[in-house]
Amino acid sequence: MTETQQARMFFPGSRYERMGTYTLTMADGTIVAATRLPLPAPGPRRGFHRRHEGQRLDLIAAHFLADPTAFWQLCDAAGALVPDALAVRALIAVPAAGR
Repeated sequence: MTETQQARMFFPGSRYERMGTYTLTMADGTIVAATRLPLPAPGPRRGFHRRHEGQRLDLIAAHFLADPTAFWQLCDAAGALVPDALAVRALIAVPAAGR
């Protein structure tokens, strides 16, 4: 997969946008391209938000980061690889501005 194809695959600002790809050969011989997973990179935090019952990460991201698609930054701030890891947490780390 070329860099241009990969750039079109993910929206601008996505945590996967610049991760690169690799190819895998499946058991049936099919070759597929896979995107490398970014490791969480916790950085400075603005603080913590006490999550209300049923409150989704995209709504928290929209409120604190002005971008609902930036929920992955909440994951990074908490050191979580996937959003579901935050589902059971009462306190959600909010990254400092400019992350």
